[in-house]
Amino acid sequence: MGSPRVQRWAVKLSAYKYNIVYKPGKHHANADALSRMPVPVKLRKEVSTEQVLMMDMLDETLIDAKQIKSWTAKDTVLSQVHEYILKGWPTETDPNLKAFHQRKLELGVRDGCVLWGARAVIPAKGRDRMLKMLHQTHTGMTKMKGLARSYMWWPGMDQDVERTVQACHECQAHQKAPASAPLHPWEWPESPWSRIHVDYAGPFLGEMFLVIVDAHSKWLDVYPTKTCTSLVTIEKLRQRFSNFGIPKMLVSDNGTCFTSAEFEAFMKQNGISHVRSAPFHPSSNGLAERAVQTFKEGMKKMKEGTIQTRLSRFLFSYRITPHATTGLSPAELMMSRRRRSALDLVVPDMKTKVQQKQLKQKENHDTRSKQRGFTSGEDVLIRNYSYGPKWIPGVIQNTSGPLSYTVSVGTGQVVKRHVDQVRARLSNLETKVEKEKSLVFFPETIAKIPLPEINKPQMLELSSNSEKVSELLPATNTQDEKVVPPQTELRRSSRDRHTPVHLKDFVP
Repeated sequence: MGSPRVQRWAVKLSAYKYNIVYKPGKHHANADALSRMPVPVKLRKEVSTEQVLMMDMLDETLIDAKQIKSWTAKDTVLSQVHEYILKGWPTETDPNLKAFHQRKLELGVRDGCVLWGARAVIPAKGRDRMLKMLHQTHTGMTKMKGLARSYMWWPGMDQDVERTVQACHECQAHQKAPASAPLHPWEWPESPWSRIHVDYAGPFLGEMFLVIVDAHSKWLDVYPTKTCTSLVTIEKLRQRFSNFGIPKMLVSDNGTCFTSAEFEAFMKQNGISHVRSAPFHPSSNGLAERAVQTFKEGMKKMKEGTIQTRLSRFLFSYRITPHATTGLSPAELMMSRRRRSALDLVVPDMKTKVQQKQLKQKENHDTRSKQRGFTSGEDVLIRNYSYGPKWIPGVIQNTSGPLSYTVSVGTGQVVKRHVDQVRARLSNLETKVEKEKSLVFFPETIAKIPLPEINKPQMLELSSNSEKVSELLPATNTQDEKVVPPQTELRRSSRDRHTPVHLKDFVP
């Protein structure tokens, strides 16, 4: 409360109102030595004045049982309870006495004070002062209740204690942070590079590091920089956007490099929605904060190499390692493939094994094979898989593959054949075969030749000699590339047929 002299001055000055104005030092006049010299002052004897307004301030005496007895006798409720305890409780009581009626078997009277067990019942007039005494050390709500329950009680005492603590400015100013709110995770984007989280790590290892994390794949990018200005941040983001494209949303904290006008203009020009977390609440940008922590821990554990070498090794290992949330590596989700590493050498490679076997088969096959090839316009014989001779003449049109050709046969039909189905053809043999082909298989040609030049036995001889007419039939079926000979009249023998003698016993 201070000394009585200070209190008296406070009472005297409380009758005035003051208007305090700040005056800068440059407006103060220079002090001279003479104005600072001490002046002899005669001390006047202090005159005692009446302190009427000090009565309430001085009324801070301790509360004892005698005071409680006096308040109890003047309190309308406790005086009635005091009488009921001594003379007996009636059948029906006032609703204001309900709390006391419920404890009537536990209430007692001692020296004019009402007691509930070993605790004194405080009258309404003294409850505020008791609360003030209980809360003078600001011990908190729970301890204040425990202390009060050890000595006193009145109806609604716990509620009064709670209101006292909640209304105390000092208690509220030094109160701990409230319980954390329920977790509200970010929505997982369905496609890579839709939403990215950015943050700066450092100063760390003498530099600043811009950390970029993709929310879908957890892909991590780290760029070392000397400063963390808006221009440097925009340059690094532009470099990353040139590889993966422009994201839909960017999440950051409230650093000056992310809140500047240059950065906001860069976001608007590229159509990016910029979301900033709440100030001093890093968990709102938790993905980037966790990435920064992972990056720092990984860099601290690696000691060999330069900073760039250590950074490259860390990023490579991080990107091929399956993430705890997605179950897949960031490289698989970002690039839809696994990145090859030195660890792939321990897994048997099926492709290499198959290629080695194929190479061995080729070597075994080529020992008894001969390399052959044909050029466009070359006369050849191709394999016939339809009726008629096995080989028919044709002309190479062009190459359709490493070992396949398109061949034009005599009727203008174009077929495709493998090099193993093609043979070289001699020109003199071709002329002879073409003549035989026109005589035997094309009736319209035969009809134009004079009868003395060809007879039936010669024609039968040619038709029975398959070696002479082995490349004569052209192909007519273009769908399955089979060569179909011209339709001829079906001939049957006209001789008389007799039943075999050795089967006579079985014929009816």
